[in-house]
Parts: sequence; C-alpha cells; structure tokens
Amino acid sequence: MNSLVTIDSKLPNTGTSIFAVMSGLANEVGAINLSQGFPNFPISEKLIELVNHYMKQGMNQYAPMPGVLALREAIAAKVQETYGVRYDPAGEINITAGATQAIFGVISAVIRPGDEAIVIEPAYDSYAPAVELNGGIVRYTSLKFPDYKVNWVEVENLINDRTRIILINSPHNPTGSILSVSDMAELDRVTRGTNILIMSDEVYEHLIFDGLRHESVCWTPSLVERSFVIGSFGKTFHATGWKTGFVLAPSNLMTEFRKAHQFIVFAANTPMQYAMADFLVDKSNYEYLPGFYQQKRDHFVNLVKDSRFNIIPSYGTYFQLMDYSSISDENELDFAVRITKEFKVASVPVSPFYHDRQDHKVLRFCFAKTAETMEKAAAILCRI
Repeated sequence: MNSLVTIDSKLPNTGTSIFAVMSGLANEVGAINLSQGFPNFPISEKLIELVNHYMKQGMNQYAPMPGVLALREAIAAKVQETYGVRYDPAGEINITAGATQAIFGVISAVIRPGDEAIVIEPAYDSYAPAVELNGGIVRYTSLKFPDYKVNWVEVENLINDRTRIILINSPHNPTGSILSVSDMAELDRVTRGTNILIMSDEVYEHLIFDGLRHESVCWTPSLVERSFVIGSFGKTFHATGWKTGFVLAPSNLMTEFRKAHQFIVFAANTPMQYAMADFLVDKSNYEYLPGFYQQKRDHFVNLVKDSRFNIIPSYGTYFQLMDYSSISDENELDFAVRITKEFKVASVPVSPFYHDRQDHKVLRFCFAKTAETMEKAAAILCRI
C-alpha cells in the first residue's frame, strides 16, 4: 500500500543498516554468516535456568525505571573491583534495553539543536543518526589507516564553543583496535577545563587480547566526571537478543539521562535483569572471556593465513578485518556482496562506517562462531 502523504525525512541520507543488509543477503543465498556480530554457539545453561526461575517467580512485570536494584548493585561492585571507581547504584547506574538504546538515550539527553558531536570514524552506525535526530551537528575525524589510531590533532582542531560531546569506542567496532593509555591522556588533555561530555562505548570491555588492559575512562577520575560509560550484557554473556545493557555516569549526568530514558523505553526486560544480577556475582562468568575469544581469533587467523587476504591485527571485540586489495579492485560493498552470492560467505564492508564511504578494500568478519563454522568459512575464503 502506498500512502499519498509525504514526509520530510529527518535522516534523508540514511538507509537500512549494513548489518541487516548483509545478514539478509546471507539468509537469502544460504551463505555462512560472518557479517552481523552475534555468536552462533549456546549461552550458559545456568543463565537460562536463572531467567526461567525468575519468570516462574513472577518477575514478569515492569522493572523499576532505572533497573532492578540487585543488578545495579552487582554492576557497582564489579566496576569498583575492576576499575577502582565507585558508582552509586541508586543514582549513577541505569539498566537499558541494549547498548544502542543507551547510546540514543545519552545523546537525546544532552544534544540540543546546533550542538556539535565529534564522531571518530569508522564508527558504529547509530552514533551519527542519533545526533542528527536530536538536531545536533556531527563533526567527523577518522582513525589513521591501517593501524586505526586516533589523530588527536584533528580531534582538538574540531573542538569549539559548540562542541557538546565526544563519542569514543574501545575495544573498537568495526576495526578491533583499542585505545591506549596515551590516547586516554590525550582525551583528558583536550577536554580538561571544558564542559565537553564523553560517551564511552565500552560494550566489548572483556573481549581484549594479548594480555592488554582495557583502557576504560573509569581509570581516570577527571574523565569519569564528564563521561557516560556504555556496557552490554549481550556482548559479555553471548546473548545479544536479550537486549540488556547499562549506563554509568555521575549523578548530575545520570539525572539528565533518566529524563530521556523514561520516555524512550521506560524499563528493560525484568526477568533477564534478576538473572544477570545473580550471574554477575560469579567473576568466572566473565573473566574467562579474553582467553576464550583470543583462542577464536587465533584459530580464525591461522585458518586464513595462507589466503590472499591480508590480516589487519585485532586486539579486541570479536571482529577480524581483512584487506582484499591483492584480490580485487572492486569497492567494498560490491566485493562483499559478490563473495556472499558467489562463494557463500557473508562479511561486512567497512566503508558504510564512514559518512563519506572511505574505501580501503577492507572487510569485517565476525569470529564469534563455532570452530566448525569458522573452518567451513575459512576453507572458502582461502579459495578466493
């Protein structure tokens, strides 16, 4: 049915997310799906049992708007032990319906028409649209290819009296790069003495490799006071479909976040929150993740090392970038679509993560998969 009503789009240059496009194509042609970032192995049976337990206990109605207190208390204890900073469960932690909702809530709470947000590309594709939907202006800078390092001179040059927030992400989707101690020192330097806020997307905080430390803003008190920190239980507990995340922020910032949050979603899934509160208390349920995913990364890299793809190091997340410039001069989207259709392995091109579609001949592959899935995909990739 076609409506005769016209609408002036608020996002005229935005189409369907590349994740949905490539996953849809994978399903359509029967390809192995290494595109969208989700595990294809089971989650903890214990966690499922806990959810079932709380459902049977009647925890099926609205949770409190900030989230179930037991979960907020568990997060506070974990963050204090991990990073040495104390967030008040009552006024400085909020449970969300996934990390993307948390991101939208933060930006909705702080961006006014004409405010500017600095986005460091390639960037998760919800950042810029959230700013634009709230009347803000996006100012872009790019990580330096091929190492994907922040150019802090460029960041500093973008800052002016309209700069409201800087959006950072580490470990980084889509590149697998991470921010270093010196990066956090630079972020602290360029924001010190200003009213600039930071949104730190740290959903892959436990997926970090090679003995490296996740450099959270939580390590630096002067960054904590201006930061919203985003986390995701979907990433930590392999349950992306449960859409459960959280926000950490000082009380004055959290007050503003909650004003927006209550009208965006009000509350997140109730039985999942109770279950995760119990599950989070046992550190063994997340402390194994660096080794677990490093083994998967190493296995995938070893499987494709003799292919014509060039491996770009991944230090975190569950994504591996591969350069195909020695195989084809096609643009990233065309090449990704072609190998999905012809070779039946789906990936994600990195160019849609740039507003100007920068094309470095790089594809992103998800290795949060069973060994069997990775082995089948890698055997195909080695034939290209």
